[in-house]
Amino acid sequence: MNDPGAPRNVRRRLTHVDRSGRPRMVDVSAKPPTVRRAIAEAEVSVSQDTLSLVIDGDVPKGDVFTVAELAGVMGGKRTSDLIPLCHPIPLTDLVVEVTPDRGAATLRVRATAATIAQTGVEMEALTAASVAALTVYDMLKGVDRGAEIRHIRLLEKSGGASGEWHRPVGPAGPEPTGGGRLPPGTRGPRRTARRDAR
Repeated sequence: MNDPGAPRNVRRRLTHVDRSGRPRMVDVSAKPPTVRRAIAEAEVSVSQDTLSLVIDGDVPKGDVFTVAELAGVMGGKRTSDLIPLCHPIPLTDLVVEVTPDRGAATLRVRATAATIAQTGVEMEALTAASVAALTVYDMLKGVDRGAEIRHIRLLEKSGGASGEWHRPVGPAGPEPTGGGRLPPGTRGPRRTARRDAR
């Protein structure tokens, strides 16, 4: 729909295009700030041998968990610099966790973002999950060229005029398998489990 050649009456309805067809940010001036939250995930599929290296802390480039989680937080904070029409918003919380899943030979990334603002944090959560997954790949590409990033997606959001949304369970949207949903600022059991695996 974002076509500058579209009829003017169509362009008038587009929130990211003005009447002349030029790109623009959505005007949220009239919206009241509300508490907003979003959770996104990504998966990095690796070989079992690579997953063991990650869990045991033997990856030549260093601690995959810590580096990827930090990169995800940094990336989420820069979302408006990466996505041209995103509003820069004040994040009140941003948590990124990378968790190994031996059964699926996967490193699961979960990003939770929160704010009190006039627009949502879905893009911040998705960006954080994406950057963390890319960092996992970068840390592992020297030992596993076949690593694959999959399923970057929003799991849930809350706040704003549209209220709550959760990814459906079933054929239309498989239930997320990255563990229990964590409130912002909390940490899961992954680090303790990783120490026990050494």
